[in-house]
Amino acid sequence: MIALLLEALLALAVLVFIVWWTMFSGRTGGEVSPPPAELPKPTDAKVLPHTKE
Repeated sequence: MIALLLEALLALAVLVFIVWWTMFSGRTGGEVSPPPAELPKPTDAKVLPHTKE
């Protein structure tokens, strides 16, 4: 019974290590910040003439 608990704890530790390694490996500054968003440039909209109803 102790062997099963130790094996389960070891598997959990390996899983946590793999997740930690893939999330934080190689990132010295933490998360990468997204590039600044550019504002859309206004375009000349064509105005349609009003129609009489």
